[in-house]
Formats: sequence, structure tokens, C-alpha cells
Amino acid sequence: MKIAVIHDWLVTYGGAEKVLEQILTIFPEADLFSLIDFVENEERGFIKEKIAKTTFVQSLPLAKSKYRNYLPLFPIAIKQHKLMKYDIVISSSHCVAKNVSISSGQLHICYCYTPARYAWDLESQYLSESGIHGIKKIFVEYYLKKFRLWDREGSKDVDYFVACSNYISERIRNAYDKNSYTIYPNVSVNDFQLFEDKHNYFVTCSRAVPYKKIDLIVSAFSNMPDKRLIVIGDGPDFTKLQTIKTPNITLMGHQPFNVLKDTIQKARAFVFAAEEDFGIAPVEAMACGTPVIAYGKGGLLETVVNKKTGIFFYEQTADALSKAVLEFEQTQLLPPAAIREHALQFSSERFRKEFSEFVAQCWSKHCALKSEPEVE
Repeated sequence: MKIAVIHDWLVTYGGAEKVLEQILTIFPEADLFSLIDFVENEERGFIKEKIAKTTFVQSLPLAKSKYRNYLPLFPIAIKQHKLMKYDIVISSSHCVAKNVSISSGQLHICYCYTPARYAWDLESQYLSESGIHGIKKIFVEYYLKKFRLWDREGSKDVDYFVACSNYISERIRNAYDKNSYTIYPNVSVNDFQLFEDKHNYFVTCSRAVPYKKIDLIVSAFSNMPDKRLIVIGDGPDFTKLQTIKTPNITLMGHQPFNVLKDTIQKARAFVFAAEEDFGIAPVEAMACGTPVIAYGKGGLLETVVNKKTGIFFYEQTADALSKAVLEFEQTQLLPPAAIREHALQFSSERFRKEFSEFVAQCWSKHCALKSEPEVE
């Protein structure tokens, strides 16, 4: 079998790239494709030192930092890849990788993190947070409508969708009218160790961008001066956080992994207010035996067990979070060792086993269909 793996873009080592790493571990001989590849030489271990075959977007001005500005060109660029010589195409996609051109004799499996949020169900939020208005807004809305039509049509060439959560499976069904199979992404649970002697503080860790709702968390704890909060991470909203924080809140900014891990391990609870497709950080916290206080929507409903490994709140407001913190303090959750045991089901080893078995089953079905005699 000749296998091609295609990923949207290679710029940093995030959650999608951690899944890509495991796919390439399963299929080390696969050829790698992407719109762009700007991974530094010393950081290419996660893609097995492969050099991805890229598109013309790679050579466009400021593509390394401003590649998202070239979104209108992505549909043209992704078709530049010619993968007809491969038996299996595996797309790792949250944007356009799944829309690559294939032939009828090939097997195409897409691991889908989400249909492009800004083009589908979060278009209004994207436009609002981006400050797009006037003539530019009309143009963007028109383009996103055209993108949805193209994206939906391209999804027809995917033989099997794999969703990162049941939540995303439903979004795939709504966007593409196609069923999918859920395989939860891998979490590096073994990089986090159980710590049972919890200290008297809460923690959140995230890039400070609007949809992560870090400002909501800071606002809630500003109204609870007797409760200490540590915030790890920086980003566009960091200055805003500095203006609303109170003395009981510590903004640590970006921190190296060893500091992040130590802080999460010792916390009373990990606080999370975003609506996520899956949510890796809360699982990492639970791998430390640290319970989670989280917004009860999206993928976290599948990873956090309410009143056992954490507490949910159901409105993205400071008041709802404050009430959840009080409920947390009055609820007997599972002990840290049991919380960690729950998190271990999301390991990398589990992902490799499930995904490799799924691909093998799909290939077997594909070969069986190809061998069936044609009906005259």
C-alpha cells in the first residue's frame, strides 16, 4: 500500500499536529503533504523529519505568519496536490485538506477536527470578533457562502469521516450530511503525573484569545477575593486581563512545560470556560488527578464526568462560573488517583490502536468492493 497523509498547514505543534504525529507513527512510510510547511529544522521530530510537499501558498509574501489571510486561495492550492498514485489518502483536516483531489479507485479517510468553524456554525462570532464590517463584511459573507458550497461538495470524495468527538460528529452531519466514526484524539497523559497533595489555588491555562473566555474566568475570581487563581498563557487578550485582575489573581504569562505541569498538578481544580471540540487541556489536568470546573458544552461533555471528575456550569457568564466553584467546594468528587485513571483512556497508545484498526477495516471493505464483479 502507498499512503499519503495530508495536513492543512504545518506551522506549529498544536493539538491537530499531535494527532498527525500519531498518524505518522502508525504509517512511517507515508508521504506528507500540506498547504505550507514552516516547521523549523530542530522541531521536525513530530513529523518524523519529513519534508512536506507544499503548494504555491508556501512562496507567497508573509505566508509563514499571515497564511490565514490567503484563505480565498486555499481551494485552488489544495487541488495542486496530485495524489493519484496512492492507494490510501488520509487527510488530517479542520480546513481544506479533506478537499484534495482523488480518483474513484482510492480510499480516502478524513480525521476531522471540525468543519471550518468560521465558515459554518461560528461565522457570526468570527465576523464580530474580527471587527469586520461594512463593505468588507459583505464581501467576506459572500466568500464564506461560496466556501461552504465548495467545502460540502468536496466532502463527497471522503469515503470515511473520523470525528474527534461525538460533538464534532454531529457538526459533520450538519455540514456535510455524512455519518462519521468517533475516535478521540491522543492526549499525552503520561507526560503528567499524579499529585494527590493539592494546594489551595485554582488554575487555568490557555492562549488568551476571545473564544477561550479567560476574561470570564478572571472576572469570576475577581468577585471571589478569598479564592486564589493562577492564569498561565499569553495572547491578544493578555493586556485586557491585566486591567480586570484583582490581588488574588496571578497572571504568569507563557511558561515552560515543567512550570505548567507543576502548577496544574498541585491545583485544587483546573478551570475551563471555552466551548471546545474536544479539549486536551482538561484531560491533561485530570491526568494529574486534578478535577475540572468547565463549561458544560461541546467535547468536554464526553471527557469530564459531572460530579465525579469535575463540575459543569452551563452559561458562559462569571456568575455561573462562581456558582460552579461554590458547588465544587461542596461536592465530594472522585479521589485524584481515580480521576487520573479516567484520563488514561485518552492515551496515545489507545489512539494508535483504534485508528490503525479503523484504517485496516476500511481498507478491507474497500478491497472487497473493488473485487466484486460488475453487474452488466
